[in-house]
Amino acid sequence: MQIPDISRTKSAELYEKAKTYFPGGVNSPVRAFKSVYGTPLFIEKGDGSHIWDADGNEFIDFCGSWGPLILGHNRASVREKVMEVMQKGMSFGAPTALENELAELILSNNKYIQKIRFVSSGTEAVMSAIRLARGYTKRDKILKFEGCYHGHTDALLVKAGSGLVTFGETSSAGVPKAFADETIVVALNDKDALLKAFDDFKDQIAAVIIEPIPANNGLLLQTPEYLNFLRDTCIQNGTMLIFDEVISGFRVGFEGAAAYYNIQPDIITYGKIIGGGLPVGAYGASAEVMDHISPVGSVYQAGTLSGNPVAMAAGIAQLTELLQPGFYEELHDKTAGFVKAIEAFVAERGYELKVFTIGSIFWFAFTGKETISSADDIDPQSMLKFKAMHRELINRGIYLGPSGYEVGFISAAHTTADLETTKTAIFDSLDIVFEK
Repeated sequence: MQIPDISRTKSAELYEKAKTYFPGGVNSPVRAFKSVYGTPLFIEKGDGSHIWDADGNEFIDFCGSWGPLILGHNRASVREKVMEVMQKGMSFGAPTALENELAELILSNNKYIQKIRFVSSGTEAVMSAIRLARGYTKRDKILKFEGCYHGHTDALLVKAGSGLVTFGETSSAGVPKAFADETIVVALNDKDALLKAFDDFKDQIAAVIIEPIPANNGLLLQTPEYLNFLRDTCIQNGTMLIFDEVISGFRVGFEGAAAYYNIQPDIITYGKIIGGGLPVGAYGASAEVMDHISPVGSVYQAGTLSGNPVAMAAGIAQLTELLQPGFYEELHDKTAGFVKAIEAFVAERGYELKVFTIGSIFWFAFTGKETISSADDIDPQSMLKFKAMHRELINRGIYLGPSGYEVGFISAAHTTADLETTKTAIFDSLDIVFEK
């Protein structure tokens, strides 16, 4: 049964005021709710698996600040560590022992990197990794895949053209064509396109960058066989392989997708979870590769707030908990049970919906396809069903990211009761979506 829309009076007032301050009323585009019904919800508080908006509406949250809150909102251990460190100052622009502590925590538990450099965002990590790859190989061109998102750095804000292998076409005003001409774009899961790109641009490609678990344009899961093929092709052509693990890093396991698939990339980028909810990013590689970074190498990269003590403190507290025995197993089992129940309901009703999942990540796809592994596999019209579902879920106290192309996240804070409530809300919402 359809239920009335929740009150958004205060959120709507805040949004109208925000539009006088910020372009579109937001500081990041997807927050504007352009793909779903209603005005954006202005969030006032978060605790555990729940958030509350300015109108006092309470939601079970599956966005989790777009992934980093793997322990849930306002985790006591993270909050207390941050408050302890803040008493001593919040930024120095100088080294602190906290940087060493977090780096040791990561490197001693991750065999895929030997040195790391902290930055302030995932975009910055990717930008720096690409510069490092170019400096290391002394080549200029980058190859990326349609359907993978790597932040808003100029060289990667490009989309595919109409051919099998194309130079990128800028997907944002303000990106010079000359930048896009250094980026080759091919489809995911297409071996022929990849081989043709290396044939067309022999000895010119510095790096191939991929989300090994593409989770910014749906959940476009790749086969281990394809990822290994990609690894081998890069080795054969003297090209660096960059795994963008801003989402998958520390989410599908402490060592991320590299360990999940047992593939050694040349450079890995991280973000989100490292900061426990505060702005942070990082990139890492072998000691030999990382020593090409300034001040010991010729590849320049810097950041005033890189490794700031507050973000380091949050990261130390959060990652320490992730290393507890059984943490990931419990989280993955919880997610698998949640997804299995939804799949059983959908199968019983005969609804055209698939729930794709890996680790504690899930994605609703309104499709009859058994697999979706490239951007072209997604029917844009299916987003109308997500839009209807999102509205019903919001009205039932369930918060998903406001776009059908975004994935959902389950955290350690989600209880059995939370998931049972959510399943009931999803079942009711799907009945309404498919009766229309």
